[in-house]
Amino acid sequence: MQVSFYGHVRQYYNIKKEIDANIQRVLESGEYVQGPMLKQFEAELAAFHGTKFAIGVGNGTDAIWLALMALGIGTGDEVITHPNTFFATAEAIWITGATAVFVDCDPKTKCIDLAKIEAAITPKTKAIIPVHLYGQCADMPAIKKIADKHKLRIIEDNAQAIDAAGDTFKIGELSDAATTSFIIQKNLGTFGDSGALVTNNSDIDLRVRKLRNHGSNKRNVHSFGFNSRLDDIHAGILSAKLKHIHEWNDARIKWAARYTAALKGAKSFTLPYQKPGYRHVFHLYAIEVKDAAKRDPFVEFLVKNGVDAKTHYSIAIHKQEGYPWDKGARVVGSVANAEHNAATCISLPMFPELKAEEVDYIVAKCLEWDKTA
Repeated sequence: MQVSFYGHVRQYYNIKKEIDANIQRVLESGEYVQGPMLKQFEAELAAFHGTKFAIGVGNGTDAIWLALMALGIGTGDEVITHPNTFFATAEAIWITGATAVFVDCDPKTKCIDLAKIEAAITPKTKAIIPVHLYGQCADMPAIKKIADKHKLRIIEDNAQAIDAAGDTFKIGELSDAATTSFIIQKNLGTFGDSGALVTNNSDIDLRVRKLRNHGSNKRNVHSFGFNSRLDDIHAGILSAKLKHIHEWNDARIKWAARYTAALKGAKSFTLPYQKPGYRHVFHLYAIEVKDAAKRDPFVEFLVKNGVDAKTHYSIAIHKQEGYPWDKGARVVGSVANAEHNAATCISLPMFPELKAEEVDYIVAKCLEWDKTA
């Protein structure tokens, strides 16, 4: 059996009529950039999050650094985050001229370790960027308490957890802004790349709308800005998909539960942790091998047997050859949990359109490996 890592094509055929109708509507409108479909999708996205504003941009990386710029964060400032995530989170900090400061992740959730944040705060610290990793929310009430105490801003990197929630909060509720990516492999993905941010702050909304459009909110009138716009065809695709995201995430949760129930006796790897009361939407179903030396052979075994398993963020950001340490990036304290997560994680196929027999086949191959590991 062959099991793909992604279900893009299956998903398209499941709602083909809705997607095609929106694309046709955009094509026939003649308005392809900052047109009515983008405005419609932004309104829908804000309503989905329960925020006042949503702004579509070119990609998820742009969403983070435009939010930082809208908050006035740049050269000489520091932003705290953690290094076991995609490079773009720190890259966005660097683009603004600010310094990325890394602290460890929680050993269970893999999100930022609350106990490590305050030790990293200096007079230069201006913001915290918690990443809702793999579909699991960081503890936003606790982060908000720290941020308020030290007068810091919060930008949630929500590229992996749209529709996730905490036990007492929604994403976007306790931060200055929450950013997301719509690249195709995300839970809500378009056929290409784009992103957005949501906020309740009218100043951030106004500033990002100008920054994404060459510093302009009026034709022929410009200030400093960029070209980072979510075009209307992508907005139409995303509008069609947004109506299904909750049920699709419910399917991810169902498949995760099937994985967990069948794999809970494994001795050579550990399973994802779900924080009680939180809605974990399983952008990735990431297991961790107990012996890092066996991670790559395990992946090779699965791929050889038709299971398109992958590694994600397998080099922690602070160990990436290309990260600009000369710009002042630094690590505070031990980041052993983040390094362990990077060195040991394996992502099993996870998408709503999986079939029970595919999940069971993946489980069988994982247990086959486990017997010999």
